[in-house]
Amino acid sequence: MRLNQNTLLLGKKVVLVPYTSDHVPRYHEWMKSEELQRLTASEPLTLEQEYAMQHSWREDPDKCTFIVLDAEKWQARPGIMEESCMAGDVNLFLTDLEDPTVGEIEVMIAEPSCRGRGLGTEAVLMMLSYGVTKLGLTKFEAKIGQGNEPSIRMFRKLHFEQVAVSSVFQEVTLRLIMSEPVRQWLLEQTSHVEEKPYRDGSAEPC
Repeated sequence: MRLNQNTLLLGKKVVLVPYTSDHVPRYHEWMKSEELQRLTASEPLTLEQEYAMQHSWREDPDKCTFIVLDAEKWQARPGIMEESCMAGDVNLFLTDLEDPTVGEIEVMIAEPSCRGRGLGTEAVLMMLSYGVTKLGLTKFEAKIGQGNEPSIRMFRKLHFEQVAVSSVFQEVTLRLIMSEPVRQWLLEQTSHVEEKPYRDGSAEPC
């Protein structure tokens, strides 16, 4: 999505930046993991295919992607290469043609050292807020593999409610309706987030 190609979102634990070609090699290494392929229902791609995928995601108006950086690493060394701070990614899919206010959200914390530290939770909160304030979304869905208990628990803590179970796809669908109380709660949870301009990795921590 071109809308976020010059947007950096600075949180407490994570920094969200657009997915650029500089991030592809590290992302490609992650996706060689059979565990991540299973959790994300993904097929392994060649490096060339991964570059092509990154380009298509940037151009696709129905897909908003941010790379999740570990804010602690990013802020500790000004000018550090983003690739060495990468923790995962967070995505919004706007694929419901009948209802453009629905977004399907997914998050992946691929770097093992970054798991269990709340990075995924903050990344999801920041992406939900971005979806509400920038994309006009009012409903969110998350489709998670039945065996991915940590992810299911995380989304439940963020007020998502289970609405369906697919035995065929072995996944659970959770939904969040952005009522006014939920919207206010979300904006409070993300009131610390700063939006800054991003220019191909040149944005440096202050």
